[in-house]
Amino acid sequence: MEYRQFGKTDMKISELSFGTWAIGGAWGKTNDQEALNGLARAMEAGVNFFDTADVYGDGHSEELLAKATKGKEDKIYIATKFCRAGDIHDPENYSEESVTNYVDNSLRRLKREQLDLLQIHCPPIEILRDGSVFEVLDKLQQKGKIRHYGVSVETVEEGLLSMENPNVAALQVIFNIFRQKPMMELFPVAKKKKVGILARVPLASGLLTGKFQSNHQFEADDHRHFNQNGEAFNVGETFAGLPFHKGVELSRQLEWIADRRGNMTRAALKWILSHDAVTSVIPGFKTVQQVEDNLAAMNVPEFSESELEKLREFYQLEVHDSIRGPY
Repeated sequence: MEYRQFGKTDMKISELSFGTWAIGGAWGKTNDQEALNGLARAMEAGVNFFDTADVYGDGHSEELLAKATKGKEDKIYIATKFCRAGDIHDPENYSEESVTNYVDNSLRRLKREQLDLLQIHCPPIEILRDGSVFEVLDKLQQKGKIRHYGVSVETVEEGLLSMENPNVAALQVIFNIFRQKPMMELFPVAKKKKVGILARVPLASGLLTGKFQSNHQFEADDHRHFNQNGEAFNVGETFAGLPFHKGVELSRQLEWIADRRGNMTRAALKWILSHDAVTSVIPGFKTVQQVEDNLAAMNVPEFSESELEKLREFYQLEVHDSIRGPY
């Protein structure tokens, strides 16, 4: 396992880490024991960072992480998020009282005394413009409840605005072969300001595994069914903002990336890790096999400069105009 300096924090984290939305819920059927086995396998392989949120399974993923990391609290970093359990547009949702309540609830579920990283969970841009929430986070940091804080954002503009606050240590952004805009506009600023980058939705909700056919039917409780067009939350969180059928079509054009790399999953993750502004890529998982497959991405061949250029052109010519929603 390779480790990268996490921006201006005091943490070095595994370049391949894991998100826990899928094991919490909203991705179809889950199995807690399989999830715990997957977390154990990841840690055995040297993964020392996991990303979660208070709304993943209404706190269930935080509780699973507490079980999995018991006795390893000083070795395994956990990042969680807040705000989406309330009205994200209400300024009161970001008051000192509200945020303290969110933090205390997460600490209780995680069975920890301090959060390594607390992230505002995709707030509206007007909350970021107001900036009062950052003063609240500064106070919680001074009290020792949180070690560092950052923002999970939907758009480049939100990321740039967040980094105007000097104490923002990390940004979590949607970044994958289908969503390349951050590397052109956001990453140079993040590197200059020493802000760590967590790359989420790295496989475009599974599109970049190449496993889907256009007639695939998702389970009713899977967000890939109920949020295909942004019905429940930002459309960019599902299939990176692409219409499903278009995404399947585009994924077929990318099958070549698997050459010499085993499969498209490993290749897609390796592509993300080729960008030095990215501290860690955080794919999700539901099974031990998926953990193994994601871990294998670290050992496949790098992309050549000509391959990287081919993918940049593919994004500009074939993908960019099909992405829906602000990004």
